[in-house]
Parts: sequence; structure tokens; C-alpha cells
Amino acid sequence: MAEQAPLLRVEGLSRSYALPRQSLFRAPPRLQALQDIAFQIEAGQCLGVIGESGSGKSTLARAVLALDRPQRRHDAGRVLLKGQDLQALDAKALRRARQDMQMVFQDPYASLDPRMSIGRIVAEPLAALHGGLGPRGRHERVRDSLEAVGLRAADMNRYPHEFSGGQRQRIAIARALVSRPKLIVADEPVSALDVSIQAQVLNLMQELARQYGLAYLLISHDLAVVDHLADQVLVLYQGRIVERGTPAQVFGAPEHPYTRRLVAAMP
Repeated sequence: MAEQAPLLRVEGLSRSYALPRQSLFRAPPRLQALQDIAFQIEAGQCLGVIGESGSGKSTLARAVLALDRPQRRHDAGRVLLKGQDLQALDAKALRRARQDMQMVFQDPYASLDPRMSIGRIVAEPLAALHGGLGPRGRHERVRDSLEAVGLRAADMNRYPHEFSGGQRQRIAIARALVSRPKLIVADEPVSALDVSIQAQVLNLMQELARQYGLAYLLISHDLAVVDHLADQVLVLYQGRIVERGTPAQVFGAPEHPYTRRLVAAMP
């Protein structure tokens, strides 16, 4: 019997970006944002990626979600979701693949359109990914997603300004959950929240992972957040993976000097 492929596999991923041209007679210099990144995430697993600003975390998130197209001359590697190379898919096939992955952004204030009701905000992914559900099916899916994150069906008719920061992030999680993805990319999901609210949202994410079999790619600069949620940890430094292991291994006995500095600065 063939071994089942991991939910997400990243192989030899390298990404670079052109910097402003310094001479008319030379090609513009390039910033190597990621270099030879490789990892995998199994179904239901949380992989935490930590690193300072500029380490390549956001570039990695965009690559995993196939939001950027690699340049053949400068970039390399593959991102495979359930065995499918996302960069090799045409637009229609990529839309189908995106049913299995969603994103939760850092700022719950900026990521929700203030002119839209909560019901419309949460239903947004269904319009693109599940057009065959019909109005009743979409309504039931939105209701179930709101209730799963601790909100009420009646909240569908309210607007973002009527909610606190923690509640807004719950709405953002409900929007990610509504298409029933297999993978959620969470980019600094609690960094904009009060410390008293952060643990509540992280506990909610843990419960949803158990309930729906979700896997997370958790991107954060906060070691305590990653320690709380992650099964495995990658440490990114200047676009490279410099350390990997369980939270106990990475935080308890760091080997790379950069990781040791991060752990030493951890409250």
C-alpha cells in the first residue's frame, strides 16, 4: 500500500525580489527572501514558524497560498497540497485547490470590511469556492461557523465596529473556517490583541483543530504563542531554516546562536 502524502509539502523553496536599480548598466540587485526551504505538515498538525521581521515569514505564507508566481530565472522549489504542485495548476484547478486552505490575518480591524455585515464577510469564501451550496446552504454554513467560534447566528446582521478586537478575530477565523479547509495559514493571529484575549483565541484554534481536523501553518515572532499551539517548530533567519524540532527541543535546548538569542529574550 502506497504511503499517504502529507497534507502540505514544501520542497527546496527559494524566492527573491528585485531591489531598486543602482546603475543603468547593471541588472538590479536581488534580495534573497527564502533559500532552500523544505518541510511538511501532516493533517491535523500545527507547524510554527518563528523569526524576526525580514526573516522571510510573510514570503513563505504567500508562497504556500500560491499568491505569488515564481520567476523561472531566480526562484525554485515546489509547494504541494495533497500531492498537487500548486504552481503547476491552471487558474481553475488552483481555485479548487484553494477550497482546502484559508488564511487568518494579523489585524482583525483591517481584515474585515466595515461596510459589510458579518454574515456577508463570513460567507465571502463560499461565493468563490462553493457556488453550488445555494442561499440556504450558505446561510447554514455561516451560522455553523459563527457558532463554532463562540458567536451567535444573530450576529450575522451586525457590523464589525460593533465587536471587540477579540471578537473580530473570531469572525476572521469563522470566515476561514466556513469553506471547511484542511489547512489554515495564520499570520501573527493574536499579535494585535490584548494579552488577556490572546490565550482565549489560541485555545479556540486548538479546539477547532480537534473538532474539524485542521492543520495550521502558524507564523509568529512570539515564541510563547508558538509554544502554546505548535507541534513542530521552524526557526527562520535571513531566509533560511536554522533550527527545527518540537517546541521542547527548540525552546528547551536551542542550538543555533540566533535561536538562543530569541529564547533568552522570551519573557
